[in-house]
Amino acid sequence: MKVATGDSVKVHYRGTLPDGTEFDNSHARGEPLEFTIGSGQMIVGFNDAIIGMEEGETKSFSLTPELAYGHRIEEAVQAVPRAAFGEDFQFEIGGMVQGNGPQGPFIAKIQELSDDTVTLDLNHPLAGENLNFEVEVVSHLTER
Repeated sequence: MKVATGDSVKVHYRGTLPDGTEFDNSHARGEPLEFTIGSGQMIVGFNDAIIGMEEGETKSFSLTPELAYGHRIEEAVQAVPRAAFGEDFQFEIGGMVQGNGPQGPFIAKIQELSDDTVTLDLNHPLAGENLNFEVEVVSHLTER
C-alpha cells in the first residue's frame, strides 16, 4: 500500500545542500526517523514527498526554501545586551545559544560580538537553503 495522510512511517534519509554538504543523516544516528504523515511534525515538502511511496521504496528529491524552512528573515537578526547572559557565559561566534524571550523559548546562533552586545541570528540554520534528500521508507503502518 502507498503511504497516505494519517499513516505512520519510519524512514532513513540523508539531507544535503546543493554543494554536497551533508546536514543530516539518519543512518549516522543508527535509527530511522518515525513520524505521522500530515501531523505537522515534518517540514511540508518532506512530508509531501513521502506520500505515495511504498515500504522499501527509495526516492531522491529537492526542496526550495518555501517547502523547507522558509526564507531568511533579516528582522530575526537582533543585537541583545551581553548582560542578558550569565557572567561565566563563553561567547563564541557561530556558537548556538538557547533562552526565553518575549515570544517564548528560542535557539539562536551568535553572529557578532561587541563590547556591549551580542548579535543573534534567530533564523533556522537551514532557512533560505535549497535542500536535497535521499529517502527510504523502512516501515509503513496504515491508519486506514
